[in-house]
Amino acid sequence: MDNKVFIAKRVAQMLNDGDVVNLGIGLPTMVANYVPEGITVTFHSENGIMGLGPAPAEGQEDKDIFNAGGSPVTVLPGAKFLDSAESFGIIRGGRVNMSVLGALQVDCRGNLANWCVPGKKVPGMGGAMDLVSGAKEVVLAMEHTAKGNHKILSECTFPLTGKEVVTIIVTEMCVMRVTPNGLLMTELAPGYSVDDVKAATGAPFEVAADLKVMQVPED
Repeated sequence: MDNKVFIAKRVAQMLNDGDVVNLGIGLPTMVANYVPEGITVTFHSENGIMGLGPAPAEGQEDKDIFNAGGSPVTVLPGAKFLDSAESFGIIRGGRVNMSVLGALQVDCRGNLANWCVPGKKVPGMGGAMDLVSGAKEVVLAMEHTAKGNHKILSECTFPLTGKEVVTIIVTEMCVMRVTPNGLLMTELAPGYSVDDVKAATGAPFEVAADLKVMQVPED
């Protein structure tokens, strides 16, 4: 299974019925494709949509319906289109249960850097700072390394998006929780060992006594 699909499916298993969930650009948007049966979730996009659905089938895209990253999306029955003030009012008002984001770096205290690589031009932070401060839970959905470089660190070196905001990290290798004592690995993906994760992680972490195997539904 593709790593990104595996990650998105595992994050989807964390959704709770009735949640309002914001999906960041890139990999996190894939979570909407794998909502478990029997679960109703309202997906929010900060450009002004409440009620996002899964990605449209090829050739069925509507150029007027897109998410905050500019990718075409579908909307579910009952969806609502909002202006920017109302959309960010939902975020800043604490109405978002979970924000699912990608990361350039995250560290053992839950600090997040996901908007700027020093020396490279970027358009701006977008709504990320609002999302990490306004959502009740911040989940990172990301590949464990970037071109062999560590993304999970003892301390972020890139400009921060938010300080001590991340609660859970989901990668193709494992699930880690950010605790007051640092990182705790609670799940390990099939095909990987604890030593594999240690080699791919630039920060110390503890292994849960009841370490579980990461499981996702098959296609």
